Amino acid sequence: MPKTKETLLEINLNSLAHNFQYLKSQISNNTKFLAVVKAFAYGSDAAAIAGELEKLGADYFAVAYSYEGAALRDSGITKPILVLHPQPIHFNTIIERCLEPNLYSFKVLEAFIKTAEEGNQIDYPIHIKFNTGLNRLGFNGQDVPEIIQILKATKAVKVRSILSHLGASEDLNEKEFTGKQINLFKSIAETFESQLGSKVLKHMCNTSGILNYPEAHFDMVRSGIGLYGFGNSELQNKHFRPIATLKSVISQIHQLNEGDSLGYNRGLIVEKPTRTATIPVGHADGISRQYGKGKGYVMINGQKAYISGNVCMDMIMVDVTDIDCEEGDEVMVFGMASTADQLAQRAGTISYELLTAISQRVKRKIIS
Repeated sequence: MPKTKETLLEINLNSLAHNFQYLKSQISNNTKFLAVVKAFAYGSDAAAIAGELEKLGADYFAVAYSYEGAALRDSGITKPILVLHPQPIHFNTIIERCLEPNLYSFKVLEAFIKTAEEGNQIDYPIHIKFNTGLNRLGFNGQDVPEIIQILKATKAVKVRSILSHLGASEDLNEKEFTGKQINLFKSIAETFESQLGSKVLKHMCNTSGILNYPEAHFDMVRSGIGLYGFGNSELQNKHFRPIATLKSVISQIHQLNEGDSLGYNRGLIVEKPTRTATIPVGHADGISRQYGKGKGYVMINGQKAYISGNVCMDMIMVDVTDIDCEEGDEVMVFGMASTADQLAQRAGTISYELLTAISQRVKRKIIS
């Protein structure tokens, strides 16, 4: 493969397919698969990712906000799209673009029903979110009778699914907490379906839930980070392939002498002769300042080059004193050999944050 001559995010659809097939192998043939493609498909390319996953057989997609779903419709996606955090101001757009809202409070439930009734909708698909312990969004179990009363008073909407969200499915030390969440959701689901008088889809597993809690797969599972190459543990990561590789190039090499300073605020005062390389990627591209002063590193010719001084808006400087390299050489910020998860851990964060921070100004290249 030709070496890059610019900052570039390569997105490998073959790795995506591998991750999808692995996750599918962990669920039964009767369990539907919902692919989470919010936040530009975790910082990659939502249209390309969703398009490939639709071909591979994903049953559902999920985004955070309605404009993300509208963009997928514009790209040609035809499968159902769940909007996880819809805002009432966008309810007309949701209906116009055939998106499906996740309704989590009486205010949003009643507001959406009003919008649907004004638009003469019949049985418009909605999803009802229940809080089982994450305490972020969702109805409580005791709300079921009132929810059912509201639903039975209208023909404008029809419940497609009920869902909840696991709060600590990746942490096996929290099995008791997760077990309580699962049991609570089962109880809510039983009451809901009994009072509604019909069956609905049920789902609560994220990637770690798929891998660690098969008893909670229910009718559908949701995967985000797993599709992009991470399983939230070293044991599980071996089954996945990171789909994104962030590359750049050495713009210039400097030779610094003892006492010289480097970068803004004199972020580094060198104590011995030091050779540095300047690379055109910075915090405006998603490599935040927390990776500076030796916490983060890039790979140059197979060796780690640690970030020196402060991360700049458009550039980083790395120590290449002991690395055989020259201007124009390719740089890997993260990828297969040195993953986003490994880099994120050095800064005390997680792969999700690093991946989704990659700026839209970084050119994307789809590899299939």
